Order: sequence, then structure tokens, then C-alpha cells
Amino acid sequence: MGAGSLPDSFTADVLAIAAHRDDVEQTCGGTLLRMASRGLRTAILDLTQGEAGTRGLAEDRAKEAAEAAQLLGVSWRQALDLPDGAVANTLENRIKIARVLRLLRPRVVILPYWQARHPDHAITATLGYEACFLAGLSKAPAAGKAGEDALSGAPHRPFKIVYASLYADVRPSFVVDITTFIEQRHAALMAYRSQYANQKTGSGLFVAEEEIRERTFAEARHYGLLAGVKYGEPFQQKEVGLVDDLTLIPVQSI
Repeated sequence: MGAGSLPDSFTADVLAIAAHRDDVEQTCGGTLLRMASRGLRTAILDLTQGEAGTRGLAEDRAKEAAEAAQLLGVSWRQALDLPDGAVANTLENRIKIARVLRLLRPRVVILPYWQARHPDHAITATLGYEACFLAGLSKAPAAGKAGEDALSGAPHRPFKIVYASLYADVRPSFVVDITTFIEQRHAALMAYRSQYANQKTGSGLFVAEEEIRERTFAEARHYGLLAGVKYGEPFQQKEVGLVDDLTLIPVQSI
């Protein structure tokens, strides 16, 4: 999926930004499904193309990402050209993401949690946040050829930034109920056959295909139980939450 198949006026309500193709499917795919079911326009920006992956080729990942996007009901998905395994927080990379933010103008941006085993994930959290800030500057710095305005379009800054914290050992700020969408979420993840189908390459690093369902469902079940639903996806927010009516706060205390 790409912007070329959509009208120039397309905007997204929710944009998930991730380091690698298949990160979104693992951490917030069910949330994107839930948002799409409510009539919201969802989008995914993958920062790398998968050229450094142990399994598969970048071309494989591109086809699988397109299939997964359809399963997630995503309206727009593209990948940037940041080096896989070496994502860096540079002005050039912030500008690349800020261009997309100004194009899609999302109200909500989902980023990976800011602490992670894989450096690309942790860096993407900071890189994405700073790109959101940059995209809102009316006099953003230019890059590229002399005199070239690197950030065309009107400034835009998302209203809300949240962090998908599924693999972080932290108590979530909130959980999204994905019970209705758990099977479709799993199907989107398994669309990455180059990564998750049983094979000799990377067999010591990757979980056996038969165990993926059990593990991913168990994680979703854990976070669902915390929120009083069957399956859930966890998120962190850095801001204090605001409540308007105490009688409408969800999740029973006792």
C-alpha cells in the first residue's frame, strides 16, 4: 500500500511508526484493527526495509508488509530507507519522518517504547518524537541541496503520542481491548512467512512456528486480564491522564 493509490487529500487519524516491517504487527496490530473498525483511518510508516534481517530479503518483507496491511485494514503503508540495524537520530532522518507527518497529518502517533533490547526500537522512539516536534515548526531547518525546502506542506504536530510497550517490563498507562481482533492480528503477523515459517536459517534465534501463537496470545491475555478483558495491547503515555466523570472510568477496582 502506498500514497500513490490514494487521493492527495488523504489524511490519517492514527499513524504507527516502527523500525522494522512486522514490529507493528507484534505490538499494536490489534489496536489498529480496533481503530479501523471504528471508521478511523490508520497508517503505518516502517523506517527500514529489512535488508539486514537474518531471514528473508527486503523484497520478501515488502510483499509481506503489504499483505499484513490489508489484514490490518490499514489505508496507507510505506517504508523509508533508513539502514536496517543502524537507525540513527539525525536531522536528515527526522526530516524524512516529518515529511510523512505533514503529508498524513495524524492526530495520534504510536511509537515503540523508549527502552528496548534492539537499539533500532529504542532509537525510533526518540527519533519519532523529535520528528513530531520538527514537523510542527513553521521555520523548520532545510536539508539537501542549497535553497531546497526539505519540509513542504503546512506544519503539523500530532495531538497525542503513545508508546507500544508490549515487550517492556513496565506497567502500562492503559490497555486497548483487542479481543474481537486477536485472530486477525495473528494472521497479519503470520503473513511474514519469510520470518516466522519454520526454516533452518535463524532456527536458534527464532521461536518455532508452532509456539508463536501460544506466546503472542499469552502476552495479549496477560495484558487483557490487567484491564478486565480477554485480550489486550499495552501502551505508555508520558502525560497525566484527565478524567471528566468518575462514574465512567472503566476497569473495576474490586
